[in-house]
Amino acid sequence: MTLAAQPLRLRLARPEDMPVLSALMDRAIGELLRDFLPPEGVKASYEVMGLDTQLIADGTYFVVEDGEEIAGCGGWSRRATLFGGDHSAGRDAALLDPAKDAARVRAMYTHPGHTRKGVGRMVLDACEAAARAEGFTRAEMAATMGGVPLYRACGYHDIEPFEAETSSGYRVPLIRMGKAL
Repeated sequence: MTLAAQPLRLRLARPEDMPVLSALMDRAIGELLRDFLPPEGVKASYEVMGLDTQLIADGTYFVVEDGEEIAGCGGWSRRATLFGGDHSAGRDAALLDPAKDAARVRAMYTHPGHTRKGVGRMVLDACEAAARAEGFTRAEMAATMGGVPLYRACGYHDIEPFEAETSSGYRVPLIRMGKAL
């Protein structure tokens, strides 16, 4: 007897998920950026990426479960910070105005063992729907080189490339991307 594959399930992240999410993010950065950045770039990426607990507190961060395992995570924000984790420089918790500002798509990560299963699309769809429900008409993000193909496939366009400088001096390449909701 063969068991049917369980569908992916989306839910809001909870504070008790944080240790698993941090480990998933570390693994995704370490493994999935290797094809896009040299080793020093992957290492530097940990400084500008990671868990932003404000998203969990705001109720805007999702996890995707595949069976009993968290397969991915990501969220959106009504706050000004464009990217980065709790430890990253340049954070700004100011609230955005949906009438003039773009919602922020934030902290998208897929467990390396769960790529190409629709995890990222599921999270993006949920983020866009939630931001639209709060009156936002646009979304923006700071995309890593590893995420750019997915975001372009989901209708995001390049706004501008930029770099996040790290304490090692390595400049992590990112692309500010946007989409009308």
